[in-house]
Amino acid sequence: MASSSLPGWRLPDEGVLFVVSGPSGVGKSTLVQAAMATIPGLSFSVSATTRTPREGERDGVHYHFLSRERFDTLVARGAFLEHATVYHQAYGTLMEPTREALSSGRSLLLDIDVQGSRQVRAGWAAAVHVLIVPPELEALESRLRARDTDPEEVVRQRMAQVAEQVGAIAEYDYVVINDDLDTAHRAFQAILLAEMSRVRRRASLVSDIERALEDRGETG
Repeated sequence: MASSSLPGWRLPDEGVLFVVSGPSGVGKSTLVQAAMATIPGLSFSVSATTRTPREGERDGVHYHFLSRERFDTLVARGAFLEHATVYHQAYGTLMEPTREALSSGRSLLLDIDVQGSRQVRAGWAAAVHVLIVPPELEALESRLRARDTDPEEVVRQRMAQVAEQVGAIAEYDYVVINDDLDTAHRAFQAILLAEMSRVRRRASLVSDIERALEDRGETG
């Protein structure tokens, strides 16, 4: 399947579930948005939540909006790949829509914290885990303060969570240091493309090449 952004690109037979983690303010959203705009067949995983839709949000597009009762029922059934409660609202990644997307060749980006990453690792061994880290903690704190949107107490709470996020680096498959943004973009997208290009995910391409070689009498 070709794309104007990547000429000649062909979707893998099975997509990749990418788990992206990192401290707040490290630039995950910037890297993720750029990757989705560049790499065909790559989209953001649509989470389920118990919170009320905000203006302009659509069910199934921005979130799967569920009642708390429905959410808890699905948790009991083991329907979530990962789930957590944040500020009294539940969020989670549903297993079945994830499976359907990946089986169609589409790859998904899942932005979750270290705890969520551990849940995914336990339930989906093929997932690829990428940690985004700042060049130094002082730079991250400066970014958070430069936003000028959070009170001092929130900034301190966010910085208190950084050690846990960055301290789990050994659990991840890849690490991207977001020092120079252009370099970080290239590194992040290189990881995604490399994983999507693994031979084990491209059996149909392998078969096409082998068949073409047979037709030319050039096998073996």
